Amino acid sequence: MRIDLHCHSTASDGTDTPAELVRNAAAAGLDVVALTDHDTTRGYAEAIAALPAGLTLVTGAELSCRFDGISMHMLAYLFDPEEPALLAERELVRDDRVPRARGMVAKLRELGVPVTWEQVARIAGDGSVGRPHVATALVELGVVSSVSDAFTPDWLADGGRAYVAKHETDPFEAIRLVKGAGGVTVFAHPAAAKRGLTVPDSAIAEMAAAGLDGIEVDHMDHDADARARLRGLAKELGLLTTGSSDYHGSRKTCVLGEYTTDPEVYGEITRRAFGAFPVPGAGGV
Repeated sequence: MRIDLHCHSTASDGTDTPAELVRNAAAAGLDVVALTDHDTTRGYAEAIAALPAGLTLVTGAELSCRFDGISMHMLAYLFDPEEPALLAERELVRDDRVPRARGMVAKLRELGVPVTWEQVARIAGDGSVGRPHVATALVELGVVSSVSDAFTPDWLADGGRAYVAKHETDPFEAIRLVKGAGGVTVFAHPAAAKRGLTVPDSAIAEMAAAGLDGIEVDHMDHDADARARLRGLAKELGLLTTGSSDYHGSRKTCVLGEYTTDPEVYGEITRRAFGAFPVPGAGGV
């Protein structure tokens, strides 16, 4: 059983539509795929309508959080998308994305980069605009050679020359809100040091005590030593460990199913959740 619990669509910063994502997941031989767009559930209906027979969809989101000044992401699975408190917080984060992106465009123009808001808006389409869309604009203009090259201090990394902060949820509040909506929480790529500063293990221990369910261990941004360390930490703290591709379509080099989650861990996630349930494919449309 092949399970990929971290994927993005055009509802946020992926390049596959939700329908294309589930079809591509089935073609890649996955049995279970999670749709975890940034701070939004807008892709659910399209993904469910197109879900091929033999593929199960886990609904979720990747929540933007910040701990002690460090940006981090919290994967939330199988929560009730209409639960008012969590919905209000997601909307607060999402609504701050447009002025933030406009601010980054303005800073880039001050740096002499001829990027425009219209270009970034075209790239984002109907998705929740974010840094990857601005990074893609830099690739289009030939300023950098890849999206990942834009996430440096010279450009869009935290604290970089064109960085603009946005509203981000306290992770302890995120855990509380997701739990209140019947969901399960997993700290995404906690050791991805090349993205910037990472939270200390002591903070992960505090989150575990506050109800964090797991940590994402097998991920393209974790080397072998990081994965071994995180497995040891998870065992010590009684946390689940997941593996995922963090698939973004053509925007990143990772492929569907590049890393996967153990079926027993997946089963435990589904047992803990009561806000929503995995959706089995019925053949799509």
